[in-house]
Amino acid sequence: MSSTVELTKENFDQTVTENGFVLIDFWAAWCGPCRQFAPVYEKAAEANPDLVFGKVDTEAQPELAAAFGIQSIPTLMIVRDQVAVFAQPGALPEPALADLIGQARKLDMDEVRKSVAEQQAGADPKGE
Repeated sequence: MSSTVELTKENFDQTVTENGFVLIDFWAAWCGPCRQFAPVYEKAAEANPDLVFGKVDTEAQPELAAAFGIQSIPTLMIVRDQVAVFAQPGALPEPALADLIGQARKLDMDEVRKSVAEQQAGADPKGE
């Protein structure tokens, strides 16, 4: 059984809302680097059964790809407590992915939320 979850616009919000730590692989069947990254991602999913590893097929789910401004694939995104804490295109080698997951686990989400709030407050909506 696959340890990754196929994410669609129907289950995306629920998955991200109900799970504190979600990794998302934006991919497509025609994309060579995506196919190379798939087994690495699958192995990481098996090694981290407490986390949710989702996959978004950008061909089948163009709205999701557009919503996140995905320009190139594969793109890996990590969402903690409904905050995207990492998003980067490119197929990661196994050690880099393992390291990234470790770093994301250690994030102090109170600090992250504080800096997001500060960034949002700093962006003056009136554009002055």
